[in-house]
Amino acid sequence: MLSETGVAGHPDSYFHAPSIAKWLSSFDLNADNFDNEQSALKAILEAAQNRGTGTTGVFGLRLQGQSLPSFLKQLKKLHPEQSNDRQRIHTAFGETLFIHLTRANKLDQAISLVKAHQSGLWHLASDGTEIERTAQPRPLVYDGVAIAHELKRMNTLEEAWIKWFAEQKLDPLQVTYADLSEHPRATLAHILTALGQTIANVNEITIGVAKLADQINQDWADRFRAEHSSKHR
Repeated sequence: MLSETGVAGHPDSYFHAPSIAKWLSSFDLNADNFDNEQSALKAILEAAQNRGTGTTGVFGLRLQGQSLPSFLKQLKKLHPEQSNDRQRIHTAFGETLFIHLTRANKLDQAISLVKAHQSGLWHLASDGTEIERTAQPRPLVYDGVAIAHELKRMNTLEEAWIKWFAEQKLDPLQVTYADLSEHPRATLAHILTALGQTIANVNEITIGVAKLADQINQDWADRFRAEHSSKHR
């Protein structure tokens, strides 16, 4: 949605994999063309900014919690003269709006992840066609152990974000999964305002994905709560 506005860059997970080699590959860069790691990192960031900005003047970057440590580690190598992450990000990208996209219901988030891993279906278009599938369809099976594992992981990642924002003295724009999924265009307008950008046709922006949760998600959530409630009686 941000990309479609034409004024807010092209946000993507440009640094998702914790590997410089994979970063180079994703931008069609050859490691042999660089004298050292720092020059390679500089080229990677430049390529990411070009792709994530386009002609909009705004660079968009999406970072998941598991990607943050490796990204910050490489950024420190590139800008060792700066004393903290916030200054390094500012040096690398300029004035930055931090947006904390979070899901309050971590159990629902954990169930969605377990279901996606089992089904192989990760993204569905608003018209019902598949956007991303990593495996052939197979029967879904309730797995309380896997759900508990993902629930713990989601809470740990959330705590790490909160701690990092506090350490860096950042007050990010808060965007919740509930608001984004229930009121996508209003949430988009809210983000554009925070960016200092406006468009006349926000209500015409395409909502590109559909919510995947269904009755199975609810049934698994009810069962998980019942199982864990009984354990503490």
